[in-house]
Amino acid sequence: MLPTCYRHPDRETRLACSNCERPVCVDCVRTAAVGQRCLECAAPAPGAGVMDMEDVRRRSTRPALVTFTALGISVAVFALELLVPGFSGVVRALGEQSNVAVAEGQWWRLFSAAFLHGGITHIAFNMYALYLFGPQLEREVGSLPFAGLYLASALAGGAAFYAAEPFATAVGASGAIFGLFGAWLAASYRGRHTEQGRASLRSLLVLLAINAVIGFTPGLNIAWQAHAGGLVAGFVIAFVWSLAPFRRQTALRTAFALAVAVVALATVL
Repeated sequence: MLPTCYRHPDRETRLACSNCERPVCVDCVRTAAVGQRCLECAAPAPGAGVMDMEDVRRRSTRPALVTFTALGISVAVFALELLVPGFSGVVRALGEQSNVAVAEGQWWRLFSAAFLHGGITHIAFNMYALYLFGPQLEREVGSLPFAGLYLASALAGGAAFYAAEPFATAVGASGAIFGLFGAWLAASYRGRHTEQGRASLRSLLVLLAINAVIGFTPGLNIAWQAHAGGLVAGFVIAFVWSLAPFRRQTALRTAFALAVAVVALATVL
């Protein structure tokens, strides 16, 4: 038996709001940027303005400053390690996540290690994923919240690796990258009632499954704990961002992401 529209109990429907998940009929559904919304969820938030097509066009083409800054720093550091004699030794000594050094109070290594990489394959995969998943997400949520998400995911990944391997060393942006995966996973999960949302969710789950297999492959020395920590942080942040009080609220989104970053750092300190 099909569910009935929450506003018209006499109408059976196969549609549902991708935000609150209530069943809706064709007269009570509105197309959204991702999925479809009921009339209440589609209504503008109090005090929110209405975007015209020019606003949408500007939003879709504005530069993703944080994404390309993180990408540029990582590539520049990797190039300097290859080209400048002695640079690699110095930057590794100061910035890699040596958990023994972290235990001595050098907490910044949890984040600085996200700009260091162990080889061409390592940086190529991470930077391609950042280029693929970062710009659109940053344009959707704003640069400040995105920066908070990236920081929190990197710290959460570093904290998870620190807890699991207290005497190990690691480098790489994988924790932050998996934070982006987590954010997209949260968005796709909430939009799973639409064909586009289901397709996105399936693609992400396949991608995560492949990475899980690679992460547990013996001999590859992959810090899967950092992947898991970043993934959870990104998912939690993006899921909370989708709740009513956080929609279109840049300050609240940024504050929550930074709060997650502080919690991740506090677990280490």
